[in-house]
Amino acid sequence: MPDDIYRVRITDIFEGPMDLLVHLIIKNEVDIYDIPIALITKQYLDYIQWLESMNIELAGDFLVMAATLTQIKSKMLLPTAEDDDQEDPREEITRPIMEYLQLKSAADDLAGRALLGKDTFTKGHDDADYLIGQGEDLIKIGLFELIDAFQKILKNISSDHLVDLTADNISVKDRISEIVDIFEKQNSVTFNELFPSKANKSDVIITFLAILEMVKLNLVKLAQHAQTGIIRLFYI
Repeated sequence: MPDDIYRVRITDIFEGPMDLLVHLIIKNEVDIYDIPIALITKQYLDYIQWLESMNIELAGDFLVMAATLTQIKSKMLLPTAEDDDQEDPREEITRPIMEYLQLKSAADDLAGRALLGKDTFTKGHDDADYLIGQGEDLIKIGLFELIDAFQKILKNISSDHLVDLTADNISVKDRISEIVDIFEKQNSVTFNELFPSKANKSDVIITFLAILEMVKLNLVKLAQHAQTGIIRLFYI
């Protein structure tokens, strides 16, 4: 693959494989102690394939998690005797998830996100400054909520999955500069406002990559309206 193809490292920006797994559990509204492993494994692998198609580099632990889920799925397909008292194969992933959530909760109180409560999100008491005084019920979001929103935009453009992202015909830096110009005129914009309805697929993808870079550089913060689901970017 040519060296000048633009790439983004996912772990430099947001989250890791356990965050993706938790995101899928929340998204599907399933019991963490009764994970539909076939469904979650398929969606996890679909995410990895999509991220790679966007030239987003994945750390090796994403692939390790994929292998673990696939192995658990295989064990679930094996016949068991009625009097077999073996442990549920899903425990292999359930326990690490619970430990991960406990550690993350202790570290930062999950930034007000009640991952396993009856509500997917709740507003915490330690919201960042960019959420204070906005006059809206805003909540923090992560990478995978942003990806879900972006995938909806892509579906309205084209079914073509191949896009040339070489430096010769596209520039993330230029798009970042354009977005900064927009922020100079207004403190915040909605995610969808950065994607013109008549833009081609290459322009849409480069805008998404530019947003990821701006988050990594701590130029913008992301928040979502609790009721409408609208994502807003704040210039900081």
